[in-house]
Amino acid sequence: MSKIQATFKALKNNKEKALIPFITAGDPHPDKTVEIMHALVESGADMIELGIPFSDPMADGPVIQRASERALKNNGGISKTIKLAAEFRVTNKTTPLILMGYANPIEAIGIDNFISLIKEVDIDGVITVDYPPEESELFVNKLKENNIDSIFLISPTTEDKRIELIINQATGFLYYVSLKGVTGSANIDINQVTKKVLNIKEFSDLPIAVGFGVRDAKTANEVALISDAVVVGSKIVQEIENSNEDDLIDNVKNLMLELKNSINDGAIIK
Repeated sequence: MSKIQATFKALKNNKEKALIPFITAGDPHPDKTVEIMHALVESGADMIELGIPFSDPMADGPVIQRASERALKNNGGISKTIKLAAEFRVTNKTTPLILMGYANPIEAIGIDNFISLIKEVDIDGVITVDYPPEESELFVNKLKENNIDSIFLISPTTEDKRIELIINQATGFLYYVSLKGVTGSANIDINQVTKKVLNIKEFSDLPIAVGFGVRDAKTANEVALISDAVVVGSKIVQEIENSNEDDLIDNVKNLMLELKNSINDGAIIK
């Protein structure tokens, strides 16, 4: 059982839902990333999504685009992201780490090399936004051979036949994109999200995480009622962007605690 699977099982036994924050590796500066990661865990993160900076993050809105730009100015990329993950792992061996990124950088260094590098630093899962399931079999199988979960996105427009195709390859959990558009682009329609989550559950017992549109504690609470995990990205990245060096960690912790409390209040196991 992977750390991701074990974490979901433990949370379910405690009648809790997972809080999964996203940050971009190297934003606002590589020297701060690991400190932010530890702060996230200290204030309630059950797993961490660590974004690999990329020059063309097509699924991301302006907030995360700017984060990638800041990280790239400091020589961010796969190599730097892996080094930061390794530094985090020196003192945290248990929190699941999920890399989120795009196919181009992975193809540039080669799938085998990428998997070897992330296995060495104990990465638990990978989300590759633009690897369609129709073309992911080789990548997914090699991840499975190394006990690394393959996490796929399902969107509001994903049809049942394609959901089945995704589920045949996915491990760890399923990531439901709660809106049509890029990260942080709109408020979600919780009724529509509920319908789609119930639809996905007809096909799979994998945990379902909901993200892309969770902008505040109220939305996090609503999402926790219908899913197994709440993913928060743009809101946290925006907090990082708007903070100065002195108050950065406190601001991130305060936001996380607010989100965690709202999720615990909304956590109902059905």
